[in-house]
Amino acid sequence: MSISIIIEKCTGCTLCVKACPFDAIKIVNKKAVIDLHKCTLCGACRDACKFKAVLLEKTPAKCDLPNIKDYKGIWVFAEQKNGRVQSVAYELLGKAQELAKKLNTNVSPVRDNGAHKVADGCLRQPISNGVSAVLIGNKLEDQLDELIFCGADNIYLVEAPELANFQDEPYTNILVELVKKYKPEILLCGATNIGRSLISRVAINIKAGLTADCTGLDIDPDKKILMQTRPAFGGNIMATIISPNYRPQMATVRHKVFAPMAADKKRKGKVIKESFDPKLYFSRTKLLDIIEEIESTVNLSEADIIVSGGRGLGGPENFKLLEDLAHVLGAAVGSSRAAVDAGWIPYSHQVGQTGRTVGPKIYFACGISGQIQHLVGMQSSKIIVAINKDPEAPIFKVATYGIVGDLFQVVPALTQAFKIALRK
Repeated sequence: MSISIIIEKCTGCTLCVKACPFDAIKIVNKKAVIDLHKCTLCGACRDACKFKAVLLEKTPAKCDLPNIKDYKGIWVFAEQKNGRVQSVAYELLGKAQELAKKLNTNVSPVRDNGAHKVADGCLRQPISNGVSAVLIGNKLEDQLDELIFCGADNIYLVEAPELANFQDEPYTNILVELVKKYKPEILLCGATNIGRSLISRVAINIKAGLTADCTGLDIDPDKKILMQTRPAFGGNIMATIISPNYRPQMATVRHKVFAPMAADKKRKGKVIKESFDPKLYFSRTKLLDIIEEIESTVNLSEADIIVSGGRGLGGPENFKLLEDLAHVLGAAVGSSRAAVDAGWIPYSHQVGQTGRTVGPKIYFACGISGQIQHLVGMQSSKIIVAINKDPEAPIFKVATYGIVGDLFQVVPALTQAFKIALRK
């Protein structure tokens, strides 16, 4: 789109100046002048002008479609913090191997005594049709073997002291350059704070579609394209989204949605080391310090057992019942959105579509009705124990074990029973 002032029609009446919400118009020599650096093409000035002196033209966007046949393989962005690859990367590598089999793009696993590492510029080429991890940081050599054991056929490694910690601009620049050079068919990333900040910027730069917060990924057996499933309309429906014309097909997936594949120490893979002009590592922001969140109990995302409470608890003071049970079991305390919105417990404990996605071995849902928004965040739990006095509560439809009763009686009884059992 473009915007301009028709000088012959402009009377300098200032109506457009008053209508512009971005202070992008000034009157100079009794004529309106638009500052194109401030203008967002919202059209407010055109609508306000009685003399039709504002010309706002729509021009069709030109975007060349990529040759999708040139794009091969599945990539996983391997997020790292403090030099350690985060567990969501291993979950995505496992899923990527499943998708690769359905795409018929994966290679037969090569078994060896360890990882095969190849420096950039070597004659040996990466397995372009396999599953690749992209690892950016500094001094990450000790992380490479585990990525290969857990599903990576290739690792694209970019190391520099400036890249030790995540920053939006340099990481985006690097990933964009790698995508342009190697052309992956699918690019997956964890829906973490880092992943969400990074991958949206990459999608804009390479003009690709992006589906956020997926809870399911599959391959269309006929079209051989990625089917990306995520909650929509507040979790009331599950939408399956495809990107048939652009590459790579991009999606973010929440932590604990998929299970990692079992590590195979006989797997063999290649490490392709890439380096770029140091100008690419420049960031307009400066990282001053990293302050880790202090967990009062067990990290919710990594917990094997979670005790969660909802509206049925009635008030913040009653979370003490859940904390007592969690203490006995060595569990983390979670909550539904209703409890967080009521101010009973901090947001960091929220499980669900707008909170954390968890996949513990055991999930206790105490006083939680089981709306779809909450189920999205915990449905991958291996065992779900529901405690609710309403026998018709939706939570019982997904529960492995259901206890219909007053949680104020059931939870203390469970706490006491577990204390006795664990003493033996």
